Amino acid sequence: MSLNLSHEVLQQAAIGEVDEVAFVTAIRESLPYAWQIVEYLVNRIHQGQAWANHAVSPPDEQARAQLLRLVGGDAIRRSVEQHFQIKLAFQNCHNLAAFRLDALDTPAYADFISIRQQILNQTPELRDC
Repeated sequence: MSLNLSHEVLQQAAIGEVDEVAFVTAIRESLPYAWQIVEYLVNRIHQGQAWANHAVSPPDEQARAQLLRLVGGDAIRRSVEQHFQIKLAFQNCHNLAAFRLDALDTPAYADFISIRQQILNQTPELRDC
């Protein structure tokens, strides 16, 4: 299981709608490394930047897995984006960016999510990340 979910949240899911605040809390508690990276990016954006990225390889496989779970699960990613009112963009296991929602029609966003940048961000040592 990728998230540590409370019995209450599991019961909510079994019968219908889930409290999104409880879901976001489970994400924060289950994926602390990934959550810390997103908070770091959000803090940089709140300092006036249109976007920020974190391009540091995770310290270990557990941290890498947390980051991949955060961006790889649509519901997880969408809930984190809504919680922080940002758009996440992900190139590989160590390059995550956050964009202000009003910056999605900028050249910086288009460039970050481009095929060209994806190719330029490849390295042999990260091939299996």
